[in-house]
Amino acid sequence: MADPKDWFTEGLEHIWLPYAQMRTLPAPVAISRTEGARLYLADGRELVDGVGSWWTSVHGYNRAELLNAARAQMEKMPHIMLGGLAHEPAYRLASRLAALTPGELSRVFFTESGSVAVEVAMKIAIQYFRNTAGASRTKFVSFLGGYHGDTLATMSVCDPDEGMHHMFRGALQEQYVVALPETRDQIRALETLLATDKKIAAILIEPLIQGAGGMRMHSPQVLKTLRRLCDQAGVLLIFDEIFTGFGRTGEMFAANRAGVTPDIMCLGKAITGGITPLAATIASSKVYSAFHTDNPDHALMHGPTYTGHALACAVANAGLDLFADGSLIKRVKKLEASLTNLLAPARDLDSVADVRILGAVAAVEMAEPFPLEAARKWFIDQGTFIRPLGRTVYLSPAYAIGEDDLSRLTGAILKFAKTGISDIG
Repeated sequence: MADPKDWFTEGLEHIWLPYAQMRTLPAPVAISRTEGARLYLADGRELVDGVGSWWTSVHGYNRAELLNAARAQMEKMPHIMLGGLAHEPAYRLASRLAALTPGELSRVFFTESGSVAVEVAMKIAIQYFRNTAGASRTKFVSFLGGYHGDTLATMSVCDPDEGMHHMFRGALQEQYVVALPETRDQIRALETLLATDKKIAAILIEPLIQGAGGMRMHSPQVLKTLRRLCDQAGVLLIFDEIFTGFGRTGEMFAANRAGVTPDIMCLGKAITGGITPLAATIASSKVYSAFHTDNPDHALMHGPTYTGHALACAVANAGLDLFADGSLIKRVKKLEASLTNLLAPARDLDSVADVRILGAVAAVEMAEPFPLEAARKWFIDQGTFIRPLGRTVYLSPAYAIGEDDLSRLTGAILKFAKTGISDIG
């Protein structure tokens, strides 16, 4: 029998990779398997993963409880449509999320990706005002440094200059992308905007941490201000907790840590621990009541093919079981202390502009820009998988990462900061 074709070399000629100029992109490293916080390369090397596969693998790779839940559901019923049919994993997960999320967040709509979850939230906000007052409110306020996805509507609420979507200007609805309300002038400016433009349906924010924008962090007071301004102006508040949800900030949700409840919350990424795609948009009782009427035109007309995917929901339920006794949240708080201690020396380096740590997130912002692809390769050569964003080198590891692996990650960042940016390329 002939040897199988080289999947990597042949596939590289046909695959279209994310966020990459394929002509100049260095070849990615091939992974043969994963375990815990480790990536095992096809060439025999091992990497400590510092980013958890775009922030999804909060429980570590190959967590037995999640894999067992996937296997059991696969054998029973991998998927059925939710149109006219029902299955236990989705209904049980909806009930549990409604109980876990703060305030009156109580009605759960499932999608397959975080970007679509945000789009659903935007559709809900627009239709809420049509259903309740016949009002045409179609505009949104979001914030500089923010990122909410790559689909058409979500691109319009990302940072237009520092984001990745500037070439789509003209194709997107223009939204208000403004400074976070941290100073008196910024608060007044936002208050005036909300009072002036009655087309605004909602404010959309990544609470406490703007992830893809460079792990920028803001205080709970910003969210308290937004809640007050939204209530004052009669607009909705949407929290995009795709990144911050499920313990990342040291509480189950950033809303809990800030003590602020939005009208709509979006969840994803860690919801299945990185096993399978799933996301959710959760609306408050007040918002949902505008759709729950005798008028068929008031229904939310959205229906992804894989909404409430049975296998994904079963895995998510198993993930919630892991959070149930509170030990994971305690682990994140210990992780925050460890990251603070291990990265403390970076604060004294001239090459470092800022060090930010919150929950299981650490960000070391460099004073000068550096070649991203060269830096990413450098970290791999150090036995770590770390992917800087802009000038920020960050960590979002699995919550159960061992101290030795965490030390390797933070040690690599300190070495990077001390090596000198000019020596990386």
